[in-house]
Amino acid sequence: MDILALVTGGLPAWTLALILPMLFIAGFVDAIGGGGGLISLPAYLFAGLPPHLAIGTNKLSSSMGTAVATAHYARQGYIPWRLSALAIVAAIAGSAAGARLTLIASERLIMALMLAAIPFIGFYVLVKKNLETDKPSFSHGRTVALTMLIALVCGVYDGFYGPGTGTFLLLLLTGLARLDVFKAAGVTKAINITTNVTALAVFLAHGTVLIGLGLLAGAANIAGNYLGAHTFSDKGSKIVRPIILTVLVVFATRLIYQLFF
Repeated sequence: MDILALVTGGLPAWTLALILPMLFIAGFVDAIGGGGGLISLPAYLFAGLPPHLAIGTNKLSSSMGTAVATAHYARQGYIPWRLSALAIVAAIAGSAAGARLTLIASERLIMALMLAAIPFIGFYVLVKKNLETDKPSFSHGRTVALTMLIALVCGVYDGFYGPGTGTFLLLLLTGLARLDVFKAAGVTKAINITTNVTALAVFLAHGTVLIGLGLLAGAANIAGNYLGAHTFSDKGSKIVRPIILTVLVVFATRLIYQLFF
């Protein structure tokens, strides 16, 4: 019983029955279309963790799951490493800038801006038959520049607020940079694992991670990511579109609740 209390941070044992299934679902969603944090972070909060512990513990579990999905994508050849390496550098710079923005801008302002953007993103996804672009690819130099710009902007958002970053990356990389959906998913994963591990190091240094709970939840997240990554490999872009639409609806609902209730 003492071990269980240590794992859950003193919360009731039933919290595991809530957190573990939700982390599995979050991993599945995150591996396919991004946005798993829209499910996993609320699960920790609903279970009763204080916000700082919820965010830190969520970073541990999501980093574990994302690492598995990233490794699978790498083995399948979906990650263009030269392009991803430059995008990672830009994303880290953006994330650092985003963290500093918290000193001069309110979180409510960012949430309001994201809420205003969601209908346009949803419309874009709906009118497209799939996420594959029917336009010719850009030159290598232009593709690199656009990918780095997208990584920088999404890195700023991730550093400032975070939820839905993977979904936005996937949409922008396919629609703006004209990457095919498999390369876009690979670049997204390479960026996500880097930013997750970087943030986790900060949270661990400040003692805001329940390591036992995070490892258990991370195992569930790994299982979800493993299944999601293999489902993506089998069905490709057909399954990404409905997943992204679902994530956007959940994201909008969460933002409305936070802003007005």
